[in-house]
Amino acid sequence: MDRPGSARRGTGTGRASARRSRIALAGAASSLLLALVAAAPAAASVNDLSGGAFQILAPGEEGNLPANEFSTDQGKLYNNLTHFKGSVTKAELERNYIPEKLQEPHAEGDTLEFTEEPGLEIWRDKHDIPHVFGATREAVMYGSGYVAAQDRGLLLRLGLGPAFAAALSIPGVNAFELLLTGRSFKPSAQAIKFVEQQKTVLEEAGPEGLQTIHDLEDWAEGVNAFERTLPEADRLPTVTLADAIAGFAFIGSIFGNGGGEEVANSNFLARLEKKYGEQEGLAIFRDLREVNDPEAATTASKAFPYDGVPSGPTPGALVVEPETLSNSAVKSLAATKASRRKASNFLLVGAAGAKAGHPIAVMGPQLGYFYPEIVMQAQLHGPGVEAEGIIAPISPYVFIGRSSDYAWSLTSADSENVQQFLLKLCNPEGGTVTRESEDYEYEGKCIAMTSLDAGTLGAGGGEPEHEVIVKESKYGPVGGTVMVKGQPYAVATDRSTRGREPAGELAFSKLDSGDVHSPGQFYEAANKLETTFNMAYVDSSNIAYFSAGRLPVLAPGTDPSLPTLGNGEYNWQGFLSQEQHPHEADPSREVFTNWNNKPAPEWGAASDDYAEGPVQRVQLYTGFTKNMTEAKDVSVMNRAATQDLRAVKVWPTIEQMLAHGHAPSKLAEEAAGLVDTWVEEGASLYGKNQPKSPGAAVMEAAWTPIAEAVLRPVLGELLGEFESIAAPDNPRNSGGSSFGSGWYSYVYKDLRSELGLPVAQPYSRRYCGAGNVEACAASLWAAIQTSAEALESSQGSNPAAWRAPEVHIEFPPLPIFDYKMSWTNRSTFQQVIEFTGHEE
Repeated sequence: MDRPGSARRGTGTGRASARRSRIALAGAASSLLLALVAAAPAAASVNDLSGGAFQILAPGEEGNLPANEFSTDQGKLYNNLTHFKGSVTKAELERNYIPEKLQEPHAEGDTLEFTEEPGLEIWRDKHDIPHVFGATREAVMYGSGYVAAQDRGLLLRLGLGPAFAAALSIPGVNAFELLLTGRSFKPSAQAIKFVEQQKTVLEEAGPEGLQTIHDLEDWAEGVNAFERTLPEADRLPTVTLADAIAGFAFIGSIFGNGGGEEVANSNFLARLEKKYGEQEGLAIFRDLREVNDPEAATTASKAFPYDGVPSGPTPGALVVEPETLSNSAVKSLAATKASRRKASNFLLVGAAGAKAGHPIAVMGPQLGYFYPEIVMQAQLHGPGVEAEGIIAPISPYVFIGRSSDYAWSLTSADSENVQQFLLKLCNPEGGTVTRESEDYEYEGKCIAMTSLDAGTLGAGGGEPEHEVIVKESKYGPVGGTVMVKGQPYAVATDRSTRGREPAGELAFSKLDSGDVHSPGQFYEAANKLETTFNMAYVDSSNIAYFSAGRLPVLAPGTDPSLPTLGNGEYNWQGFLSQEQHPHEADPSREVFTNWNNKPAPEWGAASDDYAEGPVQRVQLYTGFTKNMTEAKDVSVMNRAATQDLRAVKVWPTIEQMLAHGHAPSKLAEEAAGLVDTWVEEGASLYGKNQPKSPGAAVMEAAWTPIAEAVLRPVLGELLGEFESIAAPDNPRNSGGSSFGSGWYSYVYKDLRSELGLPVAQPYSRRYCGAGNVEACAASLWAAIQTSAEALESSQGSNPAAWRAPEVHIEFPPLPIFDYKMSWTNRSTFQQVIEFTGHEE
């Protein structure tokens, strides 16, 4: 049935008749939405059992061109909250968030948008958020697609092609970068078939899976219905089920993958072993990997052993010859690293710790700041659907949000669901084997790689438009070669979700149903999500946590930090069961916090994660007291969002080490004193344009030199290579999220060890000053001296006037408006909520 959509009906508010336009990939095409049609009314029966319920999305719900009042309205509120730091009152909470209450079809001032879809009503509230009401589930999903095209059509235009690149895991291609730069990718017929066939994963899931297929198809119909209201030249190509599947893979590739850097680790280990010998080189490598540090901050208190350091021989783990990675392998590793975003947080307070006797949640994803923002807000209501929150506009579901009597959120977990295998190349004819060989040894045979025509990658990055052919193996796509003991090996990357992307949609279908009423039911829903995320849950009595993902069980004789021999002998041994995933409900400490930290004790850090030591940004969440309120919980979050982790957690130890030496100059002594004062005052980085304290300027200038001074005595010429694997710092930046990685734990632990302070799991050696306390202190003072001289040269001789550089939150990729916010380390979307009632 042909079901045309409609545009917004004017109501005299300016918002309802706002001009919405589109940019094609070149950034030129635009159109005015004018169609007006009628719709049959949708019945509504909403049961909202929340008390205070709030949300915010920066910069706003609008996502088209030209920008209008709803492009930045929430961003202004978001920015207002930042300067309150840790002193947010109830009044400020209510003033600087907007409601997240489930509403009836409309409230005063709302605007009705008609469509010709029977039984569907779409209302816009005063912040332009769509509220989709359907008399049938089909109508709701159709409406979700309709508003996705209406509010994020520009994003769909930019992202649907690159989404296929993400689903295919094309080596050397960063799908998210394609979107941000407007570089096109047109999937081939073979690629579309590869993605579309993944619906069998849902078919095999039974009735729930079949319902999800119907939901995705109805969503696609809604997208296409809105597109038909546009001039033909501005329309998207017809959106299909395959597009929905690829789009879901896209989100997972950015925020829901972990691991995949085993070859880079192996190369670094090889360099260490060459310098120090096999035993000592491995010991240094283990120090820096911090796979299972007992002092690491965890969300769950119970141990969940997984991917630890192997205790026995590892014949299935290979160490490559140093510096033998092919150019394509290097490019592949770089694309994998660049594509990842590890962000988001939650702060849950249990019933006994809350003033009103009901749990409190402050939580949301730290997705980065973009225009168009990569998510949108919406309420979905109809048979079997009751949810409000944010929707990734490539899927019909609210994936972070609330229902009638519970709410949930996600943070990137970075658990190991991606792993690299090394395939020993061979020649089926028995001749010479070279790096160009396309056959490899598997189960005693020499078998050929297959080829997948991925599609056409548009011009960009110094490359012309070209066809992309992916070489495939039993361990996934092949992305380059390396040498091991004089023999060439191909590098293959396996991802546990590749080829079964839509399975995770089952989790969001269940969470959106309004039918999850206990931690146990939440665990069952969360376990359906196959990408790697930490998930938080709150209702009127309980808080709960589950770390999700289709996580492989590695074969004995392998090492999660290093590439695995891909000859059939060391294949994955299945996947973790629901019970083996970190999970917990209603902890005795009455608080769950997560800021991408370690899920649980004995949970090994993924191969790309060098930040699971004793210092992690989640430790900035302090100040939980008895009788917590929503405002107090927001205050804990907001203070941490403006603090410097380096100063709060590491500087006191640096200061102790400095006391064992002498300042080389009055300038260096004064610079260190400025940091001391700033730390005593709370180490705030807040400022409308830049931090107000000169101590922040010293810290930002001196941190990397200090960190390098700590590790240089041991790493020496390998310092630069290690920095390419794990950067020394993750400071303030225009994307917001900061201090998620860095050498904070190395400095903290090594200095504490050298000072004789308690350390639960000491390193294999002393690093700073090669173990000499006086030499260590001298090297730190030298780093401060050099940094202070640089500040004096650039900003003058009065240290009190020094300031850290201006850093604002910005909104790429399109220069739509000159809109910026003060830097803050908060969630892009955030909800604040408690529930006072519960459905059975």
